[in-house]
Amino acid sequence: MFEGANAGHLAMLVFAAIVAGSFSLGALAAPHIDPLALNAPRMLLAVAVLAALARARGVLRSAYFAAAWRYLLMGGLMAGYFVSMFWALQRTTGVATSAVFTLTPILSAIFGWFLLRQRASLAMLAAMGLSAIGALWVIFRADWAAFLAFEVGIGEKVFFIGCAGHALYAALVKKLNRGEPLVTFTLGVLAGCALVLLVLGLPALLRTDWAALPAIVWVTILYTSIMASALTFFLVQFAAMRIGAGQVMAYTYLIPGFVLLWNLALGLEAAPGAVWLGALIAASGMVALFVAGNASARRLAGL
Repeated sequence: MFEGANAGHLAMLVFAAIVAGSFSLGALAAPHIDPLALNAPRMLLAVAVLAALARARGVLRSAYFAAAWRYLLMGGLMAGYFVSMFWALQRTTGVATSAVFTLTPILSAIFGWFLLRQRASLAMLAAMGLSAIGALWVIFRADWAAFLAFEVGIGEKVFFIGCAGHALYAALVKKLNRGEPLVTFTLGVLAGCALVLLVLGLPALLRTDWAALPAIVWVTILYTSIMASALTFFLVQFAAMRIGAGQVMAYTYLIPGFVLLWNLALGLEAAPGAVWLGALIAASGMVALFVAGNASARRLAGL
């Protein structure tokens, strides 16, 4: 049942739930540590985890790391995304940043068309539109006046640039992969990301008083390194090899709803019932996208 495109969609559903946790936990940790100081150690830990996995599976071979510029390019894009996310979380809310992240599907679809000539069907576009409506309903907390009065702050603007890098990364996966195993390819990207973060973040790492950091920072580092770095990198690449870049990033429409669930679980501010309706609308759009994506795949296969 979960093969081909189906497996790709399932991977991105898990991706959305995991990434949502990063926004909620990140909002709690961001005030206590520099974004560069937080992201460098989490990425190094993620590299160590994946390197051990690649070694255990016998795919840690130097031949897979040829043309290392690919890993540095994609790792740099993701480094920009991660740093901009935590930088923005110091200046705005987790729900607001997850809302900005929902702008990536259209960016990814555009990059996918230019780089891979991937096209989205009308049914897929309609599904994305339905999900976008639900996401906006969540973002502005079912308040039309809040939507009309919306002002984009510096945090949202900087994070938008980071999200554009994330969208480009999703489109580049299929373009730059040369048949390497997913674990090895993901390890290369993470290593490139870690290198960029270490070079840029060394001053922040040296001035951070690590012993004085509250527990929430360490929890966030562990969660984001293992779950929201190593695992989500793998999930995006796994999905991008099976479904279009636009479909991959369309699952970001579910993230604001998952953030609401995370906030509830963490004892943060609970959202009113009307906001949850938006999350349901977004989920309905993703069901439609799942159906439309499968129909498109069958047509391409001549079934």
